[in-house]
Amino acid sequence: MCNKNDGHRKSETYFQDQTMWGFVHRSFTKSMGYTDEDIRKPVIGICNTFSELNKCHAHFNDLVDYVKRGVWQAGGMPMEFPTISIGEPYVKPTTMLLRNLAAMDTEEMMRAHPIDGVVLIGGCDKTIPAQLMAAASVNIPAIVLAGGPMLNGRLNGESLGACTDCYRFTLEHKAGNLSDEQLSEAENAICRSDGHCMVMGTASTMASIAEGLGMSLPGCAAIPAVDARRRHMSEMTGKQIVKLVEADIRPRDIMTKEALENAIKVTMASGGSTNAIIHLVALAQRLGMALPLENFDKISAETPFILNVRPSGQYQMEEYFEAGGVPALMKELEPLLHTACLTVTGKTVAENLDGVKVLDRQVIYPLTDPIEKDGGIVVLKGNLAPSGALIKKTAVSEKFKKHKGRAVVFESLIDLDNRIDDPALDVDENSVLILKHVGPKGAPGMPEVGQIPIPQKLLEKGVRDMVRISDGRISGTSYGTLVVHVAPEAAVGGPLAFVKDGDEIEIDLQNRVLHLHVNEEELANRRAAWVRPQPHFDRGYGMLFEQTVLQADMGCDFDFLVPKQLRPATTAENQSSDRREEL
Repeated sequence: MCNKNDGHRKSETYFQDQTMWGFVHRSFTKSMGYTDEDIRKPVIGICNTFSELNKCHAHFNDLVDYVKRGVWQAGGMPMEFPTISIGEPYVKPTTMLLRNLAAMDTEEMMRAHPIDGVVLIGGCDKTIPAQLMAAASVNIPAIVLAGGPMLNGRLNGESLGACTDCYRFTLEHKAGNLSDEQLSEAENAICRSDGHCMVMGTASTMASIAEGLGMSLPGCAAIPAVDARRRHMSEMTGKQIVKLVEADIRPRDIMTKEALENAIKVTMASGGSTNAIIHLVALAQRLGMALPLENFDKISAETPFILNVRPSGQYQMEEYFEAGGVPALMKELEPLLHTACLTVTGKTVAENLDGVKVLDRQVIYPLTDPIEKDGGIVVLKGNLAPSGALIKKTAVSEKFKKHKGRAVVFESLIDLDNRIDDPALDVDENSVLILKHVGPKGAPGMPEVGQIPIPQKLLEKGVRDMVRISDGRISGTSYGTLVVHVAPEAAVGGPLAFVKDGDEIEIDLQNRVLHLHVNEEELANRRAAWVRPQPHFDRGYGMLFEQTVLQADMGCDFDFLVPKQLRPATTAENQSSDRREEL
């Protein structure tokens, strides 16, 4: 890859080469219908993550056509290429197992080909994070085009949102309040267009983060997938990447420390997904910057929650778009933002926000009269999570914001499935449900299973929320009192591994505490008796993942993909930020 500002585009080293290899490059490219005039233009790669196994990306081929139109109009030569496509509903055991593979795939495709700039088209939860990580590592001009959310589901006059209402409907069906026929009717009504989830889940959060970082054109995140303006945005994105190549503006010019802080503020003000924290940490590390969890907590405490969108509010992405989308939210946040940051428009945040207005105050609240005075995600620490755990405060039941309860422990997903609905399970509404071994190494791949089901016998009594703690993740569409990302995880000998039935656990959101009330001598005895779980894999990508994945507080990236200066001193157990802070 040619260096920044060396005066030559990467494609020129391929197509203007006068050796035999230049002959081959030109000849093979012309055989696809391109001309000499075409190959003198900037070559724009279009990363298309379309797949029939990824519902959220079903419309991407259409978007690619409009991107190509924009590239041609701006004087570039578009060349589409595929990478793996990760769709949340189908991939087992978890898409998180494959985010790093997608990032590697995208990085190497960008690095290996005669591409001067790239349009990264993503949508479903792990695609945009993977693409941003790749762009940070390769650092050629790049721009993100999100695929957009679905239209609101509709049933009996009610707006539905996937997958917040997926949980609600299946919960009520399990409780006996919905018939099989009613559940089927909901299935047919909830997803009524192309696009990703239409609540502020992980997909919408990551699209908003791309825009908050300055890596997407203003307004890109919230346009519904099937709205004609999504096509207009695609064409504009195609035009803009050519301008970025001509100006030699690259991801590391845009994704600075200050831009990352802007993205975190957008996330906190939006009640965004807890998954965003893992992805932002991984992205920051690809950029050569450590991003401790304490930074998120500090920014959250200083950033009011102002977006009234589910699962933490009333409305959905369709109404958010109509209220002005991310630009309107950022306009309201403008006093808190680093407005001098450069963006893919070639302008600063301040210039992009000039003239922007909030169009619906029921959706985007004033900064001076927020929904809540601080942000949506809280970092908890204590002897149960020395390296931190996360909770989406805006989705927590009020009575559980400070709570002590007796632990009911499940050692694995299999154990959970076998016992959660057992009538003999010793549990009540004040119990704290604990799920172990669902972290990065333990599951493997840290699946979205942190929304531990309410036991059947409590559902039938009307219980709809409990304190639930795990070293796994939750969907951004989840709701309830869900403590996740406990680090270090149980599978590497984190304190979660030593919790037993009946232990008292305390959660205190105001004081950021997650504490196991067991004395140190007893914990030491339990630690001495602990046996490390057997690996899940003995070959292939799974073994690579299990051996090299970092803990949640370090972004779950592979240790060998993190810049050397940020790698843990030892990666035998990857036990997290304490080592990083020594660097």
